Amino acid sequence: MSGVLAGLIVWKLGASWASVGALLFVWAMIVLTFIDLDTQLLPDSITLPLLWVGLLLNLGGTYTDIRSAVIGAAGGYLALWSVYWAFKLATGKEGMGYGDFKLLAAIGAWFGWQMLPLTILISSMVGAVVGIALIVFARHGRNMPIPFGPYLACAAVIALFWGKTLNQQYLGLL
Repeated sequence: MSGVLAGLIVWKLGASWASVGALLFVWAMIVLTFIDLDTQLLPDSITLPLLWVGLLLNLGGTYTDIRSAVIGAAGGYLALWSVYWAFKLATGKEGMGYGDFKLLAAIGAWFGWQMLPLTILISSMVGAVVGIALIVFARHGRNMPIPFGPYLACAAVIALFWGKTLNQQYLGLL
């Protein structure tokens, strides 16, 4: 998986600092996916440096302008933080972990606030399909947690490769 994605990055971005950053980003997404699947945790030791590296790379406009990156970081965190608290107030249960907030903040720092709706939409759709399939076919209990980080990571990689095109098509429908 790492090799295929690395090849796609270099093919799409060429030999550039944007490729180096994208390689680091994708490798972090792969690592976070498997850690979350194993432990249901997204470690701060990966998510927080990922956020800062995204902001630093965007000081020069590598993936987006710095203003969009800062708003993306704050918006990413606050979007899932708000969902967490709305769910907790409505049900009295925790629906997701704080690592998910930090991961979406990092994604926003890398690609800007403009990619957040697409990332949330893709990750939620894939997560819902997989969750329903697990409940129906694998007899996964409804009360057993399903990590959301892998779906965020998958959506972020899609945003890296095709985000601008998908956003244009998505907004064109509106």
